[in-house]
Amino acid sequence: MATKNPYQAYQNNSVTTASPGELTLMLYNGCLKFIHLAKQAIEQNNIEEKHKNLIKAQNIIRELMVTLEPKFDGAENMMRLYDFMLQELIAANLKNDIKKLNDVEELVTGFRDTWKEVIQLNRKQSYAQGGKA
Repeated sequence: MATKNPYQAYQNNSVTTASPGELTLMLYNGCLKFIHLAKQAIEQNNIEEKHKNLIKAQNIIRELMVTLEPKFDGAENMMRLYDFMLQELIAANLKNDIKKLNDVEELVTGFRDTWKEVIQLNRKQSYAQGGKA
């Protein structure tokens, strides 16, 4: 049976084979994508598209909140930051506020970049020990 959309099949496969760390990275990247699309929609006065993309970004932040492991150091502070980001996304959606989106984008970018470094360090350690990443 031929796949109708090879890109969709690739995307589905990359999600189902990703490690938990890689999934978190995908969530951060997705959130940044939807914030960017929402900012474009605000600039184009496309309220429906803005709303759709900000709801997706909010859902990603909610997923990050739900999957945050409370026993880890810093989890409480991360939860506060996630809650702040969620509230800012909601306010930006209501007020068409690009500044709020820029603020959230900056925080998500910081989380994403830090998470990416952690994944890379773990891979280096795993390879140094003869394991697979």
